[in-house]
Amino acid sequence: MPIELLIFAAVANLAPMPSLSERGRHTPFSPFRKLAPLADKAKASGVKVYHLNIGQPDILTPPVAMQQLSARLEPILAYSPAEGNMSLRQKMVDYYARYDVRVTPEEIMVMTGASEALQLSLFACFNPGEEVLVPEPFYANYNGFAHIAQVRIKPLSCQIEAGFALPPVAAFADAIGPRTRGILLCNPNNPTGAVYAPETLGALGTLARQRDLFLIVDEVYREFCYDGATFVSALSLPDLADQVVVIDSVSKRYSACGARIGAVVTRNAALREVLGRYARLRLSPPGLGQWLTEIMLEDDMAYLQEVKAEYNRRRGMVYERLAQMEGVTSYLPGGAFYCFARFPIDDAERFCRWLLEDFSHEGATVMLSPGPGFYATPGRGRDEVRMAFVLDCTHLAHAMDCLEKALEIYPGRQLPLSTSIACSGAE
Repeated sequence: MPIELLIFAAVANLAPMPSLSERGRHTPFSPFRKLAPLADKAKASGVKVYHLNIGQPDILTPPVAMQQLSARLEPILAYSPAEGNMSLRQKMVDYYARYDVRVTPEEIMVMTGASEALQLSLFACFNPGEEVLVPEPFYANYNGFAHIAQVRIKPLSCQIEAGFALPPVAAFADAIGPRTRGILLCNPNNPTGAVYAPETLGALGTLARQRDLFLIVDEVYREFCYDGATFVSALSLPDLADQVVVIDSVSKRYSACGARIGAVVTRNAALREVLGRYARLRLSPPGLGQWLTEIMLEDDMAYLQEVKAEYNRRRGMVYERLAQMEGVTSYLPGGAFYCFARFPIDDAERFCRWLLEDFSHEGATVMLSPGPGFYATPGRGRDEVRMAFVLDCTHLAHAMDCLEKALEIYPGRQLPLSTSIACSGAE
């Protein structure tokens, strides 16, 4: 190599690196994926890993829709309108009508999954430094989305002993400060499985209207309510056209996480105009995903009914197994496909790492999501985990076998009184 290049290389190695942004360096890790390298290492060593850490269902994406997709393909995969294809938005209008929700195609903006839908909604609804009230535990990525938008999450605590019921509306009112601009809920809830009663939602809607707040509701699990619980969309609440913002997605409903199709649905025209600016900057939502979604929305509900029945079986099995484990505090989730439980352990992060690094039972182990990532309050969730019952009952049974054995021999085992809460997680 010429001496000039050697000198250049030496100087380049000594040159200081550009500093990264504070935002980037302090963005929270995803608790679902942060231990993925350990899981990969365990698999490489021959250990089977049962993934209960992430809401990736093992249920088939509607096979008929997948078969029909090729017939819908066009010669050029072109940009769609920034708001999404009109044909898809019209089918979504028909879908919401099943839930007695009357919206127009113009009130629906197709997004790249619920993640983009929520991220852009935070950008559009809040200024940097403003805050949003969120019951905790909450979907862990809310922490990251709020951090990127420079919005502060102000948490209100929910308790496992109460089935993660929402705090009284008076607690929300008391928590409103001069920089509070909204309330963010997930209904049915991820990670707790709680389903919120129509009366509760109505009272929060009234509070939002009285205090000039946005009511943002993540409704991606609306199909999965059990034990007769009634789902009511925030879009059905009266006199809240300017307040309500609904976040939606087909990822979990149709086991189509990779389609990356979500939506923001709101009657607030000014908000839609701002969201439209963001949408046009990112050009368009995924074209293939939109075509697939159109086909899936033609389903006669038979697919969704079968999927709901399957999750209900899994829910019962996981609850019964957890109820038999010494020192575990659990409850029967009323919706979604998650269980958030308290374990007799010293530290959930340490326990979840130990499962992947140092434990196996009959050649297998289980991957869970540590509880602290689902809170904004420091120190909360230290002995809690989230489990997604996204595996069939046979694999779930093996995973529960692994978990039961692990809790018996974990070096940091604690022994509080176990509690099995038989009531459903529906208010």
